[in-house]
Formats: sequence, C-alpha cells, structure tokens
Amino acid sequence: MSKEKQQADLPEYRDKRFDRFRDTWYWKASKPLRVIVHFFQRIRNAYVHYGGVKGMYRRYKQKRGEATKRVDFGTKSFPDAARRKLEEETVFPRKIKFSILVPLYNTPEKFLREMIGSVEAQTYVSWELCLADGSAGKHEDVGRICREYAEKDSRIVYKKIEKNLGISGNTNVCFSMATGDYIGLFDHDDVMHPSLLYECMKTICEKDADYVYTDEATFTSPNLDDLIVLHFKPDYSPDNLRANNYICHFSVFDAKLLEKTGLFRPEYDGSQDHDMILRLTEVAKNVQHIPKILYYWRSHPQSVAADIGAKTYAIDAAKRAVHDHMRDYYGIEVEVESTRAFPTIFQIRYPIDGNPKISIVIPNKDHAEDLRRCISSIESKSTWNNYEIVVVENNSTEQSIFDYYKELEQKPQVKVTAYTGEFNYSRINNYGVTFTGGEYLLFLNNDTEVISPDWMEQMLMYAQRQDVGAVGAKLYYGDNTIQHAGVVIGLGAHRSAGHTHYKMPREHLGYMGRLCYAQDVTAVTGACLMVKRSVYEEVGGLDETFTISLNDVDFCLKIREKGYLNIFTPFAELYHYESKTRGMEEGEKLRRYERECEHFRERWKAQLDAGDPYYNPNFSLDYSDFTLRF
Repeated sequence: MSKEKQQADLPEYRDKRFDRFRDTWYWKASKPLRVIVHFFQRIRNAYVHYGGVKGMYRRYKQKRGEATKRVDFGTKSFPDAARRKLEEETVFPRKIKFSILVPLYNTPEKFLREMIGSVEAQTYVSWELCLADGSAGKHEDVGRICREYAEKDSRIVYKKIEKNLGISGNTNVCFSMATGDYIGLFDHDDVMHPSLLYECMKTICEKDADYVYTDEATFTSPNLDDLIVLHFKPDYSPDNLRANNYICHFSVFDAKLLEKTGLFRPEYDGSQDHDMILRLTEVAKNVQHIPKILYYWRSHPQSVAADIGAKTYAIDAAKRAVHDHMRDYYGIEVEVESTRAFPTIFQIRYPIDGNPKISIVIPNKDHAEDLRRCISSIESKSTWNNYEIVVVENNSTEQSIFDYYKELEQKPQVKVTAYTGEFNYSRINNYGVTFTGGEYLLFLNNDTEVISPDWMEQMLMYAQRQDVGAVGAKLYYGDNTIQHAGVVIGLGAHRSAGHTHYKMPREHLGYMGRLCYAQDVTAVTGACLMVKRSVYEEVGGLDETFTISLNDVDFCLKIREKGYLNIFTPFAELYHYESKTRGMEEGEKLRRYERECEHFRERWKAQLDAGDPYYNPNFSLDYSDFTLRF
C-alpha cells in the first residue's frame, strides 16, 4: 500500500475530505432532508428500543416524570427554615467532629466560594474544613480567598503547599491537618447538600457505621438545578466496586480506619479515590449507604464528570488499583479490562483454580429439538471440557425424545435418568443432583442455547470464590432482547421478584453501565445457575414447596442468609427461549403462580419490607428499567 493510500485511510485525512464536502452548496441545501431523515431514524430506533408505540408512550411519560422529579433533587430538596432548625437542634448520642478534606489546585474563584459556602451551610455544625493549596503562583487568589474565610470561621483551616504534590500528596497534607473523628473527602469544585453531614451523623449513630456513602447527581455548571445524571446507588456491593467506582461521592469514614489502610498513594493519581475506597471498605466493619442525593458533582470542561478524556491517565490508574487490591488483600492475580460501557467500568477475570468438574442438570419433558439444540450448543461451543450432563426425564410422551435419548446414551459425558412424579421443578433438579459427581452444579433449562464459548469459565471464576454462592448468566430471548440480567426482590406486579432490564435490547448498556460488568445481586434465575455443591448442600437444595416459580429466588435468598454473595455476570451469555416446556401462565397455572408468590412473600416478608439492597428505594417497583419512583 502506498504512503498516500495509507494517509488517506487515517481519520484526520478522512475528516479533512468530509470538511471539504460539507462546505459545498449541495450539502448545505440537503439540510432539511437530513433533518427529516434523522428524525425518522430516531423514531424507528425508539420504536425498536422501547418495544413499539406503547413502550414509546410509556418512555415519554417516564421522561416527563423524571424531568419533574429532577427538580425535587436539586435546591428544592434543601431544608426550609423549620427543617433546618430541627436538624441543627438535634442532639445525637455521640459527639463526632467531621474533618472535610479538600485539596486545592488552581481552583476558580466561583467554584471555591460555592464549595466553601456549601460546607458552611451544613445543618450539622461540628466540622472542620481542611484546605491544602497546591496552586501555581499565578493563582494567588486561591490563598487569599481561603484566608478570608478562615479569618471569619475558625473551623476553616488553610495551608499553602510550597510545591504541588499531586492530588494524592495534596490530600495527604489535608490528612495531616485533620483533627476530626470522621473523615470526609470533598472535591474543590463540587457542592454539598445542606443536610449531608446531618444525614451521615444520623446513620453513624443509628447503625454504628464506620463508613457511610450517599447518592449523588452531576450538574451543569453553574446551575445546581440543571441536573444531568442522577446516580442512585446500591447498598455496599464489593463486586460492583471492583468493577467500577460506583461509591465515588460522597463518603465519610472513621479516622481510625487509616491505621489499617494508610493514606492516599500517589502511584494511583487519577483514580486515587477508587484505590482508597477499595482499601477503606475492605477493613470497615459496617459500610452503610444513604439512598439520598446529598452530593452535587460539577460538570465543566476540565472535570472527569464531563469527560474522562480530561484525565486519560485515570483509566490505567483505576485498572492498577483494582489489580493491586485483589493481589494485596486476596493474593489473586486478576486481569482488568475496560468494557464497552466506559473506560473505567471493568471486566475482571479471575484465575480458575484447578480443573473442577461441572455437573449440568437439565430437566426435560418432550421437546426433542429444544434439548438437542441445548446440548449441541454445549458440546460444540464450550471451551470448558471437564463437565457432565445429567438429563432428568419427566414423563415425556413423544417418541422423538426417546429416540434422542438413545443417541445421548452413546455420549460418555451425558446420562439420562427418569423422574416419574408430577412436575415439580425443585424436586426434579434435586433428584438430578443425586446422579452428579461434580464439585460444581449448573442448573440449566432445556430451552437454552450457549452463545459465549467461555460461559462456564465466566461463571466458574466467581462460583469458586469462598464468599460466593450462586452465579447467574445473561440470558436473551430469541429476538435478542434481555430475559435475565439479575433479579430484584419486590419488583413486579406481584411484588415478589422480577428481572432487571427486562426486554431491553441486547446491546443496551443498562442503568449506569450495569449490563456491562459482573455485580452482586440478590438473586439469579435458575434457568442458568451455577453453585458449589457444598453451598447447595449447606442450604438444603431447592425448596420443593415451590413447585414451578420462585424456587430459584428462594434458593438464592437462603444462600444470602448463610452470608454468601450472589453474582450476575454479563460475560456468560445464552439464549433462553423460555416457557416452551410448561407454556404461558394462565388458568390453573396462573393461580398456582399466585399461590407461590404469596408463599414467597410470607417467607421473605422481612427482606421484602427492607427492600432489595442492590436496587434503590428511589426506583419504581413497577418497571424493570430503573425508572424513578414518581
């Protein structure tokens, strides 16, 4: 290839050619047509994305409701005079002083004054603001403004750093200035809600928390009410935190934790907060989440909130932070890769210990072609070879399935066993387990089809961890919409349990990128569920009082009661053609489903009343797409 041809293929050359084209009269004349075409393209994409006209209308109403709701989370949420007085006069059972640490660097005057003003406006008054200034010489106004505030309020402490030490070094100077019982980390260009410290204090006292974090919002500078992103977070989720720094802002923690973690580490500058939060939450005894927007993250051209490209080094720093954390705390060498969602949202690959056998249990009645497709996809696509398949035959009547069973008898990795009782999903699977010999059990529906060649490895790398119970895969319908991406208890019309991101397009990123990383969830579907045999036995297997529905969710909740985490991974992908074996829920089947929902709600009432810890009370329980509760 000639040098000219190589150059012509470069983006900058293509851009220049396109710029010349855009300057022509016929390109400018075509603008009305292009506007119309783009409009209909957006309508078409919305039609597909939201599932037709009905879905588009619901999304329209949702957007209008969210626009109204956004106002509620801005300055409208600030306490009025009566509320402020109540909060200011509240007497807590503990005396705690918060040290708010702010490293300054060339901070614009408007941002600086708004930041300091938001601290001074706190309804909880026992605080100190530690300002360490690493600004360059031409930004002397930073020091002048800080000294101005410090002269008026003794709670504001200012120190000029002669030489800029970077974000970690400057923050560590703040640490040396702090005298408080709890430490809060605050960015120099952001804003606090007036009740932030009050809510943190309340949580510390009520729940004996040594680490507390809040929800947050990004706003377009300078208007605090121009909220761009509302980030409603789950309760403490270690796997979510490893995959992305979802905690981010705002958090406070017991200063004593620093004795175990140490201060900020300059080698992680750019993602020094991710590194620090990983270490702090690891040693904290009680991490608590306040599901309220109490922190406002300013978006401006130089901020990460506006564009991660403003700090490209942060990506590599975040990868190293996660890698080194897993190595230092767990002795595990993981691989950390950016995902399609965002450069700092990661896929983490855990090494697999040994070559354990995986026992795949598949209940089946008739539907020879479904079962053939399922088993063929396992055999032809799977890169994990140490597995066995146990097919549990349940009262089939069609000759085609018995002919296929004869074929399966010739396969050394497959065995067929017969269960002759009435259909009971839990009992059939429990029965199938008795014929398995693997260290890991993989419950799989007969109407599934493998997509990801390494699907078993992706599930096994989590299932083998000592702190993990059940692991679920990402499942799609035949039309490439999502069937399963984790289960939320209380979600849906029956307020029992429902799938998140249900029927969203396969390529959707999910709420805050949730469809792109492995995460902690309350439950996963039994259509594709891996669990250690020891954990399965510890919880007594599947509860056979749940004959068809919610047995998998009940199983996962029993696992959580034992202290294990349940994991959803989007990197194990399968099709799930669903309900082909037992049909749609109607008539007696529907009544049976409703009875099992009632049974589930009675058994897990306390958990349902508390709400799903990996969801957020600000989200609606009527929809699966993280729609705000209006």
